[in-house]
Amino acid sequence: MDKNTIPHIFKDTVSKYGTRQAFREKKYGVWKDISWNEYYEGVRFIAAALISIGMNEQDKVSIIGKNCSKWVICDMGVQYAGGISVGIYPTSSSYQIEYILNHSESKFLFLEDIKYLDNWLSFKDKTPLLKKVIVWDTKGLRHFSNPIVITYDELLNIGKEYLKTSPHQLEYRTKNIKPDDLSVLIYLNTSNGLPNASMITHGNIMWSVQSLCDENRIDLKDETLSFMPLAHIFERIITVYSHIYKGYTVNFAEKASAFMENMMEVSPTIGYGSPRIWEKYCGGVLMRMENASWLKRKIFDHAFEIGKKRALELIDLKTAPFFLDLYYKIFYFIVFRKLKERMGFERLKIAYSGGAPISPKIIMFFRAIGIKVIEAYVKTECTGVTSVSMSGEEKIGTVGKPLKETEIRLAKDNEILIKSKGVFKGYFKNNEATNKTIIDNWLYSGDLGEIDDSGYLKITGRKKDIVITSGGKSSPAIYIEDKLKESPYIDDAILIGDGRHFISCIIIINQPSIVNYCKEKDISFLKFDELKKNSKINILIQKEVEKINEKLARPERIKRFAILTEKLYDYDAGIMPTLKIKRNYTVEAYKDIIDDVYKDRRRKERQ
Repeated sequence: MDKNTIPHIFKDTVSKYGTRQAFREKKYGVWKDISWNEYYEGVRFIAAALISIGMNEQDKVSIIGKNCSKWVICDMGVQYAGGISVGIYPTSSSYQIEYILNHSESKFLFLEDIKYLDNWLSFKDKTPLLKKVIVWDTKGLRHFSNPIVITYDELLNIGKEYLKTSPHQLEYRTKNIKPDDLSVLIYLNTSNGLPNASMITHGNIMWSVQSLCDENRIDLKDETLSFMPLAHIFERIITVYSHIYKGYTVNFAEKASAFMENMMEVSPTIGYGSPRIWEKYCGGVLMRMENASWLKRKIFDHAFEIGKKRALELIDLKTAPFFLDLYYKIFYFIVFRKLKERMGFERLKIAYSGGAPISPKIIMFFRAIGIKVIEAYVKTECTGVTSVSMSGEEKIGTVGKPLKETEIRLAKDNEILIKSKGVFKGYFKNNEATNKTIIDNWLYSGDLGEIDDSGYLKITGRKKDIVITSGGKSSPAIYIEDKLKESPYIDDAILIGDGRHFISCIIIINQPSIVNYCKEKDISFLKFDELKKNSKINILIQKEVEKINEKLARPERIKRFAILTEKLYDYDAGIMPTLKIKRNYTVEAYKDIIDDVYKDRRRKERQ
């Protein structure tokens, strides 16, 4: 068995830590442990059963459901038997699930429960390649019968029997896996609405995992909380592959919406999330402070200023002056220690932010209160993390330096080009896209960046997120949107202007902050939605926009905006399940509103 394959690393870790805790998940309100031996047994039974019911080497198997131990056991079982695992976002529509099942040519489908089963049954005749559908939570299915649907427990029993009658077949299949064999397909949305599938090998994954863990001192004693979709490469790297490499404990959130509550219960040592997650935590703290007494606000503000000064000294000089450090320790004991406990961060030694650029102000907020948030450059086509700062060598506003054996350079238009052992094999069944992405062994990322004199990389935007007006003037959309989101009153922002006469913006207001503002200013309303037309709220947002406009060149400035009250990041059609805004979807979904913005401008110009 090759050492650079997932089954080899997994088996080696089981042999070292068999009785130790691999997973923890909540059942009936109590956290239950699952050992490495139990994990391994489940994987072997699943792998053997899949071989028994007809899964060949490099066959594709899809999985959909919430994060839990069975999701991971199924995932590992597929790969242990030489198959290719295909994760599907739990928020995917019926059309998206159908597309992925057919495009990937999946022969088997694991799904969580009756909800996902009912969804599949609505289009089952359109997925003719599926041989079996396996359900792991059978609640409500006692009297259900379908020839190709079986339960997880039934599959385990098939695996047990197969290992008795054909004990060597599974080991033969596992030993035959090579580092260059495909391990997973990762589906990502594209601008045309149809997702591309990145082909990731065993070798890609093991190189990525070793580089990340070894450079950031992740070890056996660590704990994580799994709550982001397992269909995402970064969640998969942390919850599945780094886990089998280092042997730490993975805790599963009860559901995505309960992750903050579970974070307090678990108090992990390693944290990770998209910028929206960190913004949500930061916003929550600031809102609590706004509602606190005058004395508490003053104490927090003073503590925060001390924390910020100390954080800047540590970044610049690697040490803080004696008295500044002493003041910080006092305020840490009085303020920040309790705050970290309430968030579940008291044991957090490192926290990653990836998937999109994060505002330096958010990072500085966490540094000030004693939480080390490090921005990573996460790229599916590079099997996860491509560059990240080592602990103690961070530079805020950058994604650090490239991982070992990774080369990064900039094209003439500042597009980031990458060469490493983590670069994927290409897009499944899309040679045209592959040939545009990999040229002369360099991955053309589609991201724009800068590299400073010390080799630190800064992400400045996406090539496709440069909004170009009809006058040929360009605006860096992500940069401007991030600046707008620094306002406590703005939850999200989408810059508009491609092919238009000027730049406009859709702004989603932050409900808690706006409601508080309305109380302070005696602004009455029956429904929150009414406030998007309220003149006082529009003036408030106008002032926030003007603050940003002062920092922008004239062609980049926002001339007009429209206010929305609904949250785009609640898995709306305009948002990817990783909480990234898809500009094209948003422009299409709010076409009428956007058209009105430009019509209103033209009307005023004629008057």
